[in-house]
Amino acid sequence: MITCKQVTKCFGDVTALSPFDLNLAKGEFVVVKGASGSGKTTLLLALGGMLRPTEGEIKYKGDNLYQLSPSELGNFRSNEVGFVFQMFHLVPYLNVEENVQLAISNGNQKNQSHRLLDQFGLSKRLTHTPSELSAGERQRVALARALVNQPEIILADEPTGNLDPENDRQVFKHLSEYHKKGGTVVVVTHGSTADEFADRIVNLKVGQ
Repeated sequence: MITCKQVTKCFGDVTALSPFDLNLAKGEFVVVKGASGSGKTTLLLALGGMLRPTEGEIKYKGDNLYQLSPSELGNFRSNEVGFVFQMFHLVPYLNVEENVQLAISNGNQKNQSHRLLDQFGLSKRLTHTPSELSAGERQRVALARALVNQPEIILADEPTGNLDPENDRQVFKHLSEYHKKGGTVVVVTHGSTADEFADRIVNLKVGQ
């Protein structure tokens, strides 16, 4: 599904990601680990079409991701990938329902947003803004937003880094349910909760 071949990213004289190979099959749940500075977030952004590698290539379903036109790459980011971040990135002045529906690329998916919010225990929070939610609730809103377009892939960067153990586990259970339905998941995490849900664990090392 996704193939990375000798993917490297440099910022000036700093190598953020050393040459790296990865074959990601459809329906895999992959956990990426490594020390700070090993390039975990850089790799995730490159996989999601948000950061062009300095060298190497990333192919998605046989197409070189960074040879797509700007509109094609935009469609890939909007429809094929769902992103989940540690800091939630919710719009503070929009309520729960509006934050999730902001990501919708097809008007027919509004019912999907309601199903997800109900599934995540947020049906009574639809009119609340992010400041009125707990950290766990905010992350569940972010996860619903990532899933609302029914993407092929979820890319999650430390999705439970700010959560307590109970909410940490809940988030990974939701990701596991998506995975069991055939979704592909790549998670960057320092924690161990994701390990039990993973098909495999990839370790990045600084300088390798």
